[in-house]
This record gives sequence, C-alpha cells and structure tokens, in this order.
Amino acid sequence: MAMVYNNRPVSGMPAVKAQGEVQRKHSVRQTGDFADILRGKLGAGQDLKISKHAQLRMETRNLNLTDSQRTKLSEAVDRAEAKGVKETLVVMDRMAFVINVRNRMVITALNSGEMKENVFTNIDGAVFAD
Repeated sequence: MAMVYNNRPVSGMPAVKAQGEVQRKHSVRQTGDFADILRGKLGAGQDLKISKHAQLRMETRNLNLTDSQRTKLSEAVDRAEAKGVKETLVVMDRMAFVINVRNRMVITALNSGEMKENVFTNIDGAVFAD
C-alpha cells in the first residue's frame, strides 16, 4: 500500500498494486512462430559486406560486381551457411572471393589470372556459383 500523509500520497514512494493487479506497459501480439520471427529478424539486411582489404583488392584488380553478381554471391554464401561452412571460397564469373560466412564479410577477391597461381588456406568449403 502507498504511503499517505494528510490524505495525499507521499512522492518518491512506489505505488503498491493490489494482489493480482498487473500493469502492462506494452501489449504483445503473437503473429507467428518465434523461430520464424527470429529468422526474419536475423535475415533482415543480410547483404554482404566487403572488408577494406577486399575493397582495395577489387579496385586494384578492376573487379566490379553487378547487382546480379552480388545476388549470386549472397546466394552462394547462403548455401555455404546451410552446410555449416565458416570460411568459404566462392568462384564465379572468372572471379574468386574468400568470405567469412558468419559475418557475411568478403575478406579478399581475386581475378582469374591470380586464381591459377594461388593456394587457398583457412577455408572449410568452396562454392562454384555459375
């Protein structure tokens, strides 16, 4: 019960609710399965990010991605993620990308000439996205 002095509540003291009375600040609407909602929130804005290193490599190697290539790259990362891959090599359109799947971050990029002479390390999967 709230403290009262001269028939007025004393300020600074929390009001006590009667037993069983519940104060709701926000209403909750249940619109779907929790897992579906979580997947939607986690998937929102899941576009690929490009690290500064990869951006520099792409500029020096004259690798420019079209919107459709970005979509293919993102879909390749989705496939790698579905298989549990953590670091993947994606080969597409005479280009190669090493990508951190969990962060959806392009780590580095190579053109076709560099692919022939390179050994790719620290990857646990590869996706060919043609």
